[in-house]
Amino acid sequence: MNALHPIHPADPAIHYLTGPQITELIVELRTEGREFGILWPSAKPGETILNGRVLVNLGNVPASTVINLLALLRGFKRHRS
Repeated sequence: MNALHPIHPADPAIHYLTGPQITELIVELRTEGREFGILWPSAKPGETILNGRVLVNLGNVPASTVINLLALLRGFKRHRS
């Protein structure tokens, strides 16, 4: 995971993410993003897979969006320190 090289929504690696793994990513995004106002209390892994993309129940964004946001937050925090 790298902010300079985002994961594409159709990346084959995302097909293997399970519901609990996506839940962990969402919890981490909430924790990391809290100080920046990223609060998604209703986000949860979706039951829907669209064109091979696992969706998150947050306006049906791809799981790659959660991963890429985490990468951006981590990169920002690392460079800010």
